[in-house]
Amino acid sequence: MRVATDIGGTFTDLVAVDEEGKITVGKSNTTPSNFEKGIFDVIEKADISFNDIEMFFHGTTVVINALTEKQGVKTGLITTEGFRDVLEIARGNRPDLFNVKYKKPVPIIERHLRKEVSERLNYKGEVEKNLDLKEVDGILDYFRSEGVEAIAISLLHSYKNSDHEKEIAKHIERNWPEVHVTTSSELSKEWREYERTSTAALNAYVKPIANDYLNNLEEKLKGKGAGKNNYIMQSNGGTSTFDVAKMSPINMVESGPVAGIFGASILGEMLGEKNLIVLDIGGTTAKCSLVENNNVKISTDYNLEQTQQYAGYPLKVPVVDIVEIGNGGGSIAWIDDSGSVKVGPKSAGAEPGPISYGQGGESPTTTDANVLLGRLSLENFESSTDLESIKKSFQSKLGDELNAGTDDLAMGIVKIANSNMLNALKLVSIRKGYDPRDFTMVAIGGGGPMHSQDLARELGVKKVVIPSTSPVFASWGMLMSDLRHDYSQTLLAKTEELSFEKINNEYERIIEDAKNTLSKEGMDESNIVVTKSLDMRYVGQEHTVEVTVPFDEMNVNNINEVIQNFHENHERLYTYTLPENGTEIVNIKVKVLGKIEKPKMSKEKRDVGEKHLGRRSVFFEESGWIEVDVYAKDFLDDTDRVNGPAIIEEQTSSTVINKGDVLTKDSYGNMIIEIGGLSNEI
Repeated sequence: MRVATDIGGTFTDLVAVDEEGKITVGKSNTTPSNFEKGIFDVIEKADISFNDIEMFFHGTTVVINALTEKQGVKTGLITTEGFRDVLEIARGNRPDLFNVKYKKPVPIIERHLRKEVSERLNYKGEVEKNLDLKEVDGILDYFRSEGVEAIAISLLHSYKNSDHEKEIAKHIERNWPEVHVTTSSELSKEWREYERTSTAALNAYVKPIANDYLNNLEEKLKGKGAGKNNYIMQSNGGTSTFDVAKMSPINMVESGPVAGIFGASILGEMLGEKNLIVLDIGGTTAKCSLVENNNVKISTDYNLEQTQQYAGYPLKVPVVDIVEIGNGGGSIAWIDDSGSVKVGPKSAGAEPGPISYGQGGESPTTTDANVLLGRLSLENFESSTDLESIKKSFQSKLGDELNAGTDDLAMGIVKIANSNMLNALKLVSIRKGYDPRDFTMVAIGGGGPMHSQDLARELGVKKVVIPSTSPVFASWGMLMSDLRHDYSQTLLAKTEELSFEKINNEYERIIEDAKNTLSKEGMDESNIVVTKSLDMRYVGQEHTVEVTVPFDEMNVNNINEVIQNFHENHERLYTYTLPENGTEIVNIKVKVLGKIEKPKMSKEKRDVGEKHLGRRSVFFEESGWIEVDVYAKDFLDDTDRVNGPAIIEEQTSSTVINKGDVLTKDSYGNMIIEIGGLSNEI
């Protein structure tokens, strides 16, 4: 079997596929105090023998949790003389110009642990002052006395010449092998010293924690008879082996969420849908992303904890372009100081969870609101809680202060949650020049099917796809992923002065390095796929636009096609072009996939049972309480057609079909919902 597990804020999910293509799914509570326990709990709950696990894929929140909770190890920084305070100075651009209380991110490395060496390279990577390793010895003595566990090395212009960084790293390995070392050049070969230094510092900060976690997990898997082929989901939508992940754990920062986005692109290919808006609503957060022509958007301009008021910490590593907000099934409804109702980002999490779970939760959540509205049935919860208990909690926590009834409170919470999610969906679509009417929505996660139809109608999206494994879809996405590594190199040059020999040689060097890495991971060269691209901008601009390079070699005959593609992409993103300014290349980029044979997918074998579960009262905003038909998802087949309003139930989720919407099911178990009453007219 191939088994994939994904640790979320509330649940740990599992999807397994055997050699016949039969899918097994599982879900258990996340165990924050010991994440490995949640993994083994869900494997055992799904009744999977560890000896049958041939490949194990894993998505984890260990890195993101350590970063957001500031629970990394004591870290030291070695940098070029004069650049000790680059983490302190950061960037001068403020996300909120009118916020007089704005504070810059606090560096995760204290100033006394940021040390300088007097080496120097110029902007071409040429040595102006040699490295003196005696200076490094003095720094190491101080770091030892301060209890440092990890060291980040980030020297000026090392993206052009990494020799000095490598020399320091080897010197530390010889003299202090126990300490964990990160060099900025192993993570990024792009310019911008602040972003490179921040990335190296954050990687070093979590490296010992990630290494301990992966070593423990691997050891326990092997102890139980599994662990032959172990892979970690990376933030770029691909996987890597455990050994490679230990070197650069910062690439796991969005390990879990991106798997669902990548899985949606694979599903889109299977269904003939090229353009997708992906909505993933879990217990703690909602994530959304856009897939265009089956390509998942990747960016190296990721900022940890960034908000409209806070700049966050930049990471110069490839991450799927994803918007994540604190709105999920467990998001708590609360009243702020002005008397307004808010939903999220506070969450009931897995412990104690929403009131409906019956585990001691007392705060009203989105899940509880959906229960009160009849969209979710308490019968599907392993809970002794009754509706009256939930209603009393809603009244005492919210209703008495707001002078509102339970129905209005529950509907209001769902509407606020939908509004928050709608804003996030607009950020990945409308705000980037895309028309949502040209896209199909893929709704995943436990909460996706409940909210997606309302959101699709608001956006003008005419079709919603709910995958057969929607509640655990991120794990399904991992099973479909390939080994992947992304490389970039700053190579600043105006296109009219471009040396084609230089750029083609640089591409060859990067591709050769990438193939060597994949070879070490056991990948045959015949299964390696290479994609090239460029970061380009107009002369005089600051930021870039990525453009694909679909040629084996760049030359005078095809450079104009690349430039024209840049003009078109720039106009779509920013509504204008500046061809008279001239164009320049900033970074060359390479995406390398090591294709793993995909598991066989069999058509759904429908269980025999009563598909119509009866009727129950459900609250809709337009019509109030009405009696609707309730169907069991597992017993519907590809000949059924369900007209809304209706509810489609499964053990871990519920799909709301509004009036005018029509649901059908394909032979693989995916539900397709046509949103009624929409047209292409503006």
